[in-house]
Amino acid sequence: MMWRRVVLDVLLPHPAERVYPLLADPARWPDFAPAVAFRQRIGDGTPDVGSRWWAVDRIGPFRVRFADVLESIEPGERVVWHSTSPWNSRVEYVCVPEDGGTRVHARYEGDIAGWLQLTALLPDVAWRWILMRDFRGITRLLDAEDRAMGKTADRTPHLQ
Repeated sequence: MMWRRVVLDVLLPHPAERVYPLLADPARWPDFAPAVAFRQRIGDGTPDVGSRWWAVDRIGPFRVRFADVLESIEPGERVVWHSTSPWNSRVEYVCVPEDGGTRVHARYEGDIAGWLQLTALLPDVAWRWILMRDFRGITRLLDAEDRAMGKTADRTPHLQ
């Protein structure tokens, strides 16, 4: 296996009450995250710590199958996900209101297994660019919702 850690500090131009629910609900991830092909909840009831989702990500022409597990949640503020093998990873999102927008502190770390270890060889700048696509997608999605409601302003997330 190969250990990898990437930390992002991103300022999104939308309030936390709109950003956080997207990061806390894997069913919404295909709406904004380019690599996410599929997420489906396993089981019923209200999602809580230990809840699981079947997952498929697209890595180039390949499909990677695994499960996402809700590891920790502080509603409206912080959510932590664990992805099973081959990702063997953990991602933590902390949302902090800032100047009418949301500062998202995102920490991705894991022990990548199998052929996916090749992705761990990418330099940090490449990982940051890849992961920033999710935040650009969140901004596009929320901007589109604003336009549909008659609000204007297309904005871009800023990596700090």
